[in-house]
Amino acid sequence: MRIIFMGTPDYAESILQTIIDTKDMNVVAVYTQPDKPVGRKKIMTAPEVKTLALKNSIEVYQPSRLRDEETIKELLKIECDFIVVAAYGQILPLEVLQHAPCINLHASILPQYRGASPIQQTLLNGDSKTGVTAMLMDIGLDTGDILKISEIPVNETKMVESLFTELTDVASALTVDVLENFKNYLPLKQDDSKMTHCSKITKADGKIEFSDALSVYNKYRAFTPWPGIYLESGLKLKSIELVEKVNSHEAGKILSIDKDSIVVSCKIGSIRIFKVQPQSKKEMDILSYINGKRLNIADTLS
Repeated sequence: MRIIFMGTPDYAESILQTIIDTKDMNVVAVYTQPDKPVGRKKIMTAPEVKTLALKNSIEVYQPSRLRDEETIKELLKIECDFIVVAAYGQILPLEVLQHAPCINLHASILPQYRGASPIQQTLLNGDSKTGVTAMLMDIGLDTGDILKISEIPVNETKMVESLFTELTDVASALTVDVLENFKNYLPLKQDDSKMTHCSKITKADGKIEFSDALSVYNKYRAFTPWPGIYLESGLKLKSIELVEKVNSHEAGKILSIDKDSIVVSCKIGSIRIFKVQPQSKKEMDILSYINGKRLNIADTLS
């Protein structure tokens, strides 16, 4: 079985590794995003998928635009049975979609959460389950016919990094299943009436107010470590937990001070804060912060 693989981040890297390790599967080419500058020193860094491909002597292509005519011509010369796509970051043109069955691994239960941030959206909405959808790609954004969905439960304290790891494992196993049993699956059209969409996460998404404790906690779950959650003042809440999500309060007041944490009110509910990071300073425990600010019970955290 000859496979062209398209992907960029570590989610895709794990899927690629699984394919490489599977008997009778031959990755004949890898397409990934161009190297990019990383960190303060702007060091040019290769995508994880590229590093893995080169380690396994697989030809790597990094077009800035997959839609360019010459790029398409080059790809169409590569004989393959399937094209597997996982968080590649570019739209596939029609010519590529027609070259071989294109299978995409999307980290949601489609048609829910089409788009760029399905894992975060699962946590933001407090969903009790999620999954990975293997779909047969078409020209739309995550609109293709469904081949198979693998679901997993999500507990109410699950953090994004842990969920990401679980879904990566699910996607890796699902990829092999669908490739090996492709002829046995009947593609099913998505119900567009149930479609929801999620956008790319930005730093601005991490800004919070003490309005609803459950919403604040779910943002913490979804946005830790990046972009994190922070107040209007720039104070980042680095470690928190949900205390309760029902009672009404005056927002932002310190309700109690304990040996390693404080409880802060929201308009609905309250949260416990263990660690914070003031703007342009290092992370610190919350007691050191409120002592430095001379804050006490009934004062407003800011």
